[in-house]
Amino acid sequence: MVGGASRIRLDKWLWHARFFKTRSLASKQVSGGHVRVNGNRVSKPAQAVGPEDVLTFVQGDAVRVVRILAPGTRRGPASEAQTLYDDLTEPKPQDSVPPAPKYEGKGRPTKRDRRKLDLNGPGTLD
Repeated sequence: MVGGASRIRLDKWLWHARFFKTRSLASKQVSGGHVRVNGNRVSKPAQAVGPEDVLTFVQGDAVRVVRILAPGTRRGPASEAQTLYDDLTEPKPQDSVPPAPKYEGKGRPTKRDRRKLDLNGPGTLD
């Protein structure tokens, strides 16, 4: 099938694969020239894509590179959408930001604990 069911509109495929919430958002991304198919910039949402095509586009603050495995027939659940493509995006390196501090269960001291601190603290006269 050269031009049959093995090819699908680019904006529709991006929507089926759940990269964009609506088909119009996918269409705007393609129309703005922010999507590449096999390394060539595409500006028409009706561009036909099929298996083995490689797409490069920006999603959020990350550049995504995916290889189409299947055209898809519907916008199904995420588990079904993940079978439509092979993600070629390189994983992000771990940031050097330390993890958030963990709660130690101590919390704010009670009034009784504060009195004990004040009695034994540096401002006491012995």
